[in-house]
Amino acid sequence: MALENAKSEVDLAFTRKDRRGLAFENAFGGATSFLRRRYSKDLTGVDLAITGVPFDQAVTHRTGTRFGPRAIREASALQPFDPPYGWSYSPLDEMEIVDYGDVAFDYAKVADFPDTLTAHIRSILASGAGSITLGGDHYITFPILKAYAEKFGPISLLHFDAHSDTWPDDDFTRIDHGTMFYKAIKSGIVDPATSVQVGIRTHNDDFMGVNVIDAREVHETGPAAVVKKIRAITGNRPTYVTFDIDCLDPAFAPGTGTPVWGGLASWQAAAILRDLAGINMVGGDVVEVSPAYDTTGATAIAGAHVAHELICLYGWTRRKG
Repeated sequence: MALENAKSEVDLAFTRKDRRGLAFENAFGGATSFLRRRYSKDLTGVDLAITGVPFDQAVTHRTGTRFGPRAIREASALQPFDPPYGWSYSPLDEMEIVDYGDVAFDYAKVADFPDTLTAHIRSILASGAGSITLGGDHYITFPILKAYAEKFGPISLLHFDAHSDTWPDDDFTRIDHGTMFYKAIKSGIVDPATSVQVGIRTHNDDFMGVNVIDAREVHETGPAAVVKKIRAITGNRPTYVTFDIDCLDPAFAPGTGTPVWGGLASWQAAAILRDLAGINMVGGDVVEVSPAYDTTGATAIAGAHVAHELICLYGWTRRKG
C-alpha cells in the first residue's frame, strides 16, 4: 500500500486532504512542509499547529538561524513514512496536525517583533490547538511564553541548552537570546521552582532559582535518572518544552550559533524525550539551528527529530485510549 501511495502522492504540503495519516511522498521531491503536513491557516478542529519563526536578530555571535525553519522542514521529509520508533503510537494518525507556515513580521522593525510573535501564538492557542515552533534564535521563546502564560498562568519551563539564558538584563526593551529567561522569570510568566534546565555547561552566577541538570550530570547519571528528576520537579504542571539545538554536543549539531563542547549525544536527548511521555506538555519549540554552519545537514536532521519527539510528547496524553 505504501508503495502504491508513493507512486501517486506529490506536493502533499498543498494537496493532502486529510490532516491525519502518514505520508509516502518521495523524501527527495515535492514541496516541503513539516512532516508533509498540509499548509493551512484554518485551525478549525486542529490539535497541533507547527509554525516557523525565521528570526535571528537577537544573537550574540553567528547569525543564520533565520534559515532554520526551512532546513528543519526539509530534513523532516525523511520521517513521515512510519510511526516514530519507541513510542508505541502514531501521532500523525491520531492527531489533526497542520503546518501553519511562518510568522509574518517586518525584519526592519525589530522592536515590533516580540508583540507580533506573541499575537501569532495567541491566535493559535485561541483556536484550541497547541503549537510546536521551529526557530529561529532562542529569544523567540520569550514572546511565545507570554502567550502561553496568558492561557495557563505561570509556566513550568523544561529547557534543554548549553546556556542558561538567565544573565541579568533589566532593560525589557532589549532583544537578546541570552537574557530572555531572566526576563521571563522576573515578569512572572515562568515559575523557576518547577522549571528545569538540562545540558547546561556555561557559567552563570545566578540561575534565578531554576533547577539545573548540567551536561556532566546527564553523562554521569544517565537519561533514566534525569527523567526521574525532571518528573519530580515539574509534576503535572503545564510545561513548555524548549530545545536549543546547542544542548547537543557540536559533534552531533555543529550548525548553531554558539556551540559548546561537552554536550549531550543525540541518543541521550532521544532517550530523555521519549521517557518523558506523560508530562503535561502544553507546547514547545526547537531553536538555534543554523544550517549554513553544517554542510552535512546533521543539525537540521537533529532539529527535525527533536520537533517530531515534541509532537509525540504533546500527543501522548491526548491519544485515543
